[in-house]
Amino acid sequence: MSLDPERLIQEARGGNEAALGELLESYAQYLTLLVRAQIGPRLQGKVDPGDLVQETFLDAHRQFRQFRGTSEAELVAWLRCILAGQMALALRRYLGTKKRDVKLERELAAQIDQSSLVLDRGLLASYSTPSQHASRREQALLLAEALGRLPEDYREVIVLRHLESLTFREVAQRMNRSENSVQKLWVRALALLRRLLEGVS
Repeated sequence: MSLDPERLIQEARGGNEAALGELLESYAQYLTLLVRAQIGPRLQGKVDPGDLVQETFLDAHRQFRQFRGTSEAELVAWLRCILAGQMALALRRYLGTKKRDVKLERELAAQIDQSSLVLDRGLLASYSTPSQHASRREQALLLAEALGRLPEDYREVIVLRHLESLTFREVAQRMNRSENSVQKLWVRALALLRRLLEGVS
């Protein structure tokens, strides 16, 4: 992956709309995973993760002049903050409340940051690609893209087990399956994920 986020940030700051679009789009799968980890039973079936990510990108595009960071880490933290605001807005919409809840936004931001840590350090460390020169960022994006290519039930079992940290029993309840079938599905999902990751390294 040859994306240079710092260069794209500078180009976007100079008014290059294509650079900003490319920069934001490179985080689509990653942010979608973070949304999936947070939706859980609260918004399941009511909110499409892709829609929340697109709303996050629209907000980021509108607010980009206010972004003061220069590094990718600062950009990702900023995007996660915007994502938390979009999730809080979705929750308010479905709970029927109109008033902005700053506490809820902070809680969601903390939960999204925690999911990001799990993805970056936990799941990523366990299933990283063999390529030694790939940066941590590249690996995180590759992992997010590989997860996005998995069949829905495979992706679901990995997200529930690793990002939401549910037990196999809880995953089975959420997926309406037996615990034994969930464990077998999880093994198959991890095997396919590993093959996908090895195929792109």
